[in-house]
Amino acid sequence: MIRALVLTVVLAFASGAHAQRVETRPFADAAPPTLSAGLEGRFAAQTYDGLPYRLLTPPGPGRHPLVLVLHGSGAIGSDNLSQLGVFARAWAEPALADLDAYVAVPQAPTRSADYQPDADGLLASRPGSSLPAILALVEDMATRLPVDRSRIYLVGFSMGGSAALQALLLKPDLFAAAVAFSPVPPPRDRAARLAATPMMLVHGTADTENPYAPDQAWAQAMARAGGHPRVIVYDGMDHRVPPDMLAARDWRDWLFAQRR
Repeated sequence: MIRALVLTVVLAFASGAHAQRVETRPFADAAPPTLSAGLEGRFAAQTYDGLPYRLLTPPGPGRHPLVLVLHGSGAIGSDNLSQLGVFARAWAEPALADLDAYVAVPQAPTRSADYQPDADGLLASRPGSSLPAILALVEDMATRLPVDRSRIYLVGFSMGGSAALQALLLKPDLFAAAVAFSPVPPPRDRAARLAATPMMLVHGTADTENPYAPDQAWAQAMARAGGHPRVIVYDGMDHRVPPDMLAARDWRDWLFAQRR
């Protein structure tokens, strides 16, 4: 895969006292990558207290990281299949096998995050009705399976990205880091609570479903609180996971380098 040219810019906040490094990439409207055949079969269908989920199990012995992959609103349901889009299936690619992690992909029966305007007039997320069950699943797996509790990670797109940030707020001692694609972030007055948490935010400037402006305001609030979120902005991209990041290794390596 040919990597897009990366332009890094530094944006200074209005206070002048805090600066945020934002990595801006040009958007190439390409088709999603072609994944290996049969990856769905590597995710075992399971349920926990009525919550359907799929689980990719690492082959090696010992304790392993756990990655929770949260889907967007289009996969809400109970068929235990719709959540296995390319965003989730890519974790089973043979080229990523050496990450040696459990990858859990729950299917939310209702919304995992809800949205309403914040005090700044921009959208902010709140926990959805299905999020407590998802968090209970993570606690169960961390207890029942040989999971390295210092390396439990959150990854999500759209509603799932929003829910990932809400999960950090609800369980700050459970998760080591999060990567949120096109999320609606929490209210900005909560940023100080997550200032020390490693976080990557990925968003397109042409996203009209979950606009970039709330994410930008959230990153700025985190920086004012002493945080250092990684922000990757795709210039001209709409509401999607960037095709060049779906099966990419670099951001996963960053994620797996974080520990509690």
